[in-house]
Amino acid sequence: MDKHHNQQQLSLTKCSRQRHNEWIFRDVPSDITIEMTGGTFALHKFPLVSRSGRIRKLVAEHKDSNISRVELLNLPGGAESFELAAKFCYGVNFEITSANVAQLCCLSDYLDMTEEFSKSNLSSRAEEYLDTIVCKNLEMCIEVLQQCENLLPLADELNITNRCIDAIASKACVEQIASSFSRLEYSSSGRLHMNRQVKCEGDWWIEDLSALRIDFYQRVITAMKCRGVRPESIGASLMSYAQKELTKKSSLWNPSSQPKFETVDGSNGHERVVVETIVSLLPVEKLVIPISFLFGVLRSAMMLDCAVACRLDLERRIGAQLDIATLDDLLIPSFRHAGDTMFDVDTVHRILVNFSQKDDSEDDMEDGSVFESDSPHSPSQSALFKVSKLVDTYLAEIAPDANLKLNKFIAIADTLPGHSRTLHDGLYRAIDIYLKEGSEAHQGLSDADKKNLCQLIDFQKLSQEAGAHAAQNERLPLQSMVQVLYFEQLKLRNALCCSNPDDDLKPVHQSWRVGSGALSASMSPRDNYASLRRENRELKLELARLRMRLNDLEKEHVCMKRNMEKSNSHKFMSSFSKKIGRFSFFGHSSSRESSSPSKHSEGKESKVMEGT
Repeated sequence: MDKHHNQQQLSLTKCSRQRHNEWIFRDVPSDITIEMTGGTFALHKFPLVSRSGRIRKLVAEHKDSNISRVELLNLPGGAESFELAAKFCYGVNFEITSANVAQLCCLSDYLDMTEEFSKSNLSSRAEEYLDTIVCKNLEMCIEVLQQCENLLPLADELNITNRCIDAIASKACVEQIASSFSRLEYSSSGRLHMNRQVKCEGDWWIEDLSALRIDFYQRVITAMKCRGVRPESIGASLMSYAQKELTKKSSLWNPSSQPKFETVDGSNGHERVVVETIVSLLPVEKLVIPISFLFGVLRSAMMLDCAVACRLDLERRIGAQLDIATLDDLLIPSFRHAGDTMFDVDTVHRILVNFSQKDDSEDDMEDGSVFESDSPHSPSQSALFKVSKLVDTYLAEIAPDANLKLNKFIAIADTLPGHSRTLHDGLYRAIDIYLKEGSEAHQGLSDADKKNLCQLIDFQKLSQEAGAHAAQNERLPLQSMVQVLYFEQLKLRNALCCSNPDDDLKPVHQSWRVGSGALSASMSPRDNYASLRRENRELKLELARLRMRLNDLEKEHVCMKRNMEKSNSHKFMSSFSKKIGRFSFFGHSSSRESSSPSKHSEGKESKVMEGT
């Protein structure tokens, strides 16, 4: 063993004592054997006892029996680290580096190689190197933390890990501050500002942190947050770490990939811990993490069957910025049994609920002005418009799914408030696809179900093209088609009235123009709802007036017919035609004399009868 040690030489940083090329006392037979896991060393008691308090105590306890063999159990760092400690006891110079300083600190504590037994002992040398060299360099701190992975819990007890973690957080913060100062420049007006176009070079440590184990990485990121490192840098580091650790699940990060229905087994414990830890470390600030990354993590969490709290947190974060999502983001594969829908509709519904609740809370936080928060220029209202279009596109995409239940389809469509859609063309298209493409798949769709489905559509908010299509759509219930025809008549009537401003005729349903057009976006949800109720009452009154006038017309017609049979007078027929022309089906009499009032009135009568 002595010959083997004489052949090995480690070159390390310079110690205060002079360098020896060979072991001291190499010609003296060994009088003690140190055994441990991974090796056995034949050494001498004197150099070991002079430096190690633990070995001194063991030898003293067996002084009478002249102990010659010592077994060291659970030795930190193993045989390789003990060899360095033995060389130190023999006065052989070696270099302390970031690759062995953690082992030497733990080993010197285990062997009790402190100043109490020898001046400038191994413990003080290793501690000095750790504080003065390692903690000044971020890369070396990361390397020491990697060495501490196999030295727990002793490394924590000796405060090695905490010192390295604090040093990393402080160094990263200082790097960012220095980088920010380097981007400061004077504008043409002489004012100092930060140049956003210059790439920030203070985040070079992001890739280095990806080498840490997940528990150490979590502690480092937490320390960085406390030190004030920018949320953008924290987010970039989390994305880098996730992509490195979850490379085997790379298909989950591709939204356009084909959905897979296979569930994972219990051998993905590490990936599950990584996903849950990353979610717990996400910054609270909005728009710091790309929403595509959040959806990717959500897919991973669902596939790995992560904790419910983890998934709900992701859904809440996604809901807070759903207005920047895309259709591919929402198409989350269903990882359940094969009989379920192709895409996870329940998760999307919960995300939409989170978005709606966020929108309501933002409206309540305004300074008592609901009109201001719901104005077309407010971020909340613009977000509602974007999400409503996204939802309609999503519904059209999932509508042909044979396993999609009606209640789930309605739940998705009805999640957003009524004022979120200025036009219902997209919703109408999705419902039409559900009725058309799913005719074979949804054979059990009754007339009542179709009626409930079509109640989602506000036919007043259909464009001219969509209204024309709906008026001839045989897949719609009869009541819906009647509504379409009636509202088309109203639109035509209002258009005619607006094109003739000199007429005394006014639009029959003036409030409809506010309630169904883009102007309704400027109203609050409460006022919009009240307006719709008023419109509904006005519509009912108008229908009642139409019925009464039709009844009056029939009575007049009967009376006139009897008089015609009696008199058979041309003058009487002329007065009859003029009298008929004075009736208006929309509640207003014309101030102008029509050239052919009877014919004009009969045309309107046929249209109204068809609309009702």
